[in-house]
Amino acid sequence: MEYKAQTFNIPTLDGISAKTVEEHIGLYNGYVKNFNAVTALAMEFMQNSEKNALAIAELWRRRSFEFGGMRLHELYFTQFEGGAKATDPSSVFAKQIAQEFPMNGEGQPQQLLKNIGGTRGPGWAILYWDPIGKCFQSGFSGEQHMGHFVTLPVVLALDVWEHAFILDYGAQGKGKYIDAFFKNLNWAVVEKRFASIAG
Repeated sequence: MEYKAQTFNIPTLDGISAKTVEEHIGLYNGYVKNFNAVTALAMEFMQNSEKNALAIAELWRRRSFEFGGMRLHELYFTQFEGGAKATDPSSVFAKQIAQEFPMNGEGQPQQLLKNIGGTRGPGWAILYWDPIGKCFQSGFSGEQHMGHFVTLPVVLALDVWEHAFILDYGAQGKGKYIDAFFKNLNWAVVEKRFASIAG
C-alpha cells in the first residue's frame, strides 16, 4: 500500500509562525514520501535477501522511523485544526484527568508534558491511554520509532524536535515554543480522540 500525505486546515497560530508551519508540513510530507520509497526498495531487495541482508536490515529500521514520523505528525497537526479551544470540563477526557490528578487536574496534562518535553534533546512528549490499566501514561520518544509505550494509543502528541521551534525561537527556545503549542491547542480534538479510544 502506498500512503498519501494528508492536508491540514491550520489557522494562523499565536507564537508559531506560518513559515514554521510550512516548513514543518514539508518535513511531514517527506516522511510520507520516504516511507513509500523505503518500502518499495526493501521489497525489491528482498528478491535476493541473502545478498542484500545488511541493506534490508537498515531499510527495515529506517522504515519504522519514517512511519512514526508520518503518524505522529498527523496527530500533531490535527491538534491545531479548528483553532484554540479550552478543555470542556464535562468531557470524558477532563473527568479522567480530574480523577487521576485531583490536586491539579486543570493544569494537567500540560504541566506533565511541558516537563517531559523540556528535557534536553529532540523528540516527542506523548500522552497515551492504557486501556488495561484504565489510566494515562506519558513518555518521551527520542526518535519516532523508539521509546514508545508499546500498544498504547496516543492521546496527545507534542513535537519537540528543533524544526518545530528553531525558526521562531532559536536553538534555546524550546520552552517558549511549548507554551505557544498549548496556547494554540484545540483541546476538543484531544477530547474527541480520547473518547474514541477510551470507549
